[in-house]
Amino acid sequence: MESYIKEEVSKGFIQPSTSPASAGFFFGKKKDGGLRPCIDYRALNDITVKFRYPLPLVPPALEQLQRAKCFSKLYLRNAYLIRIKEGDDWKTAFSTSTGHYEYLVMPFGLANAPSVFQSFINDVFRDLLNRFVIVYIEDILVFSNSYQEHIQHVRKVLQRLIEHQLYAKVEKCEFHQTSTSFLGYVKAVLDWPQLSTLKELQQLLGFANFYRRFIRNFSAVAAPLTSLTKRNSSHLVWSPTAIQQYNRIILY
Repeated sequence: MESYIKEEVSKGFIQPSTSPASAGFFFGKKKDGGLRPCIDYRALNDITVKFRYPLPLVPPALEQLQRAKCFSKLYLRNAYLIRIKEGDDWKTAFSTSTGHYEYLVMPFGLANAPSVFQSFINDVFRDLLNRFVIVYIEDILVFSNSYQEHIQHVRKVLQRLIEHQLYAKVEKCEFHQTSTSFLGYVKAVLDWPQLSTLKELQQLLGFANFYRRFIRNFSAVAAPLTSLTKRNSSHLVWSPTAIQQYNRIILY
């Protein structure tokens, strides 16, 4: 706790506070084993006027990738740290065992943080969006129809980050790939649990139907699985054709 506070103060992210507000502070575990600072801003969020800037709709965004052959993925470091309007800093105050502090930059946990950052990052990449860039908050995907074209696209994105003093988390980036996962969608599908009941099959077909625009001849591909749902048994009896088409849908 003490080392975190010292580091944030030295970076100019927080400062000692005399604010009457005081949110609870604790650390939560990240997936990689590290610690993430968590602040209980529920009371502040309840009285916050919401900024209704929309986040990208994932299916239409992914539809742009059908002809792409080369991908790079970047993850921004300290994405939310946009300067808070001077005079509003006191509202973010929190208490720890080492003292009372307030944020000078936007912390994770504020209700408007995702929308505010999405608005900012969209402005950064405004002329590149829907051409060869998709941005979902701190996740950036660069896609191209050829390797040569992709090199130029990635350079433009990196130059744009430099111009706006934005930094990528290198260990979470991928460059010049022929395939990649984006927003966890590929991994979630590949890790789909083995189906054993009619209800589980119906859930899979419902999910696949939502993305049918990406699967050529979807009705024909899914037909052997759809036929399984018409039987009067809650347990599935898999034919070789049904197994083949199940794997085909998962790997699309």
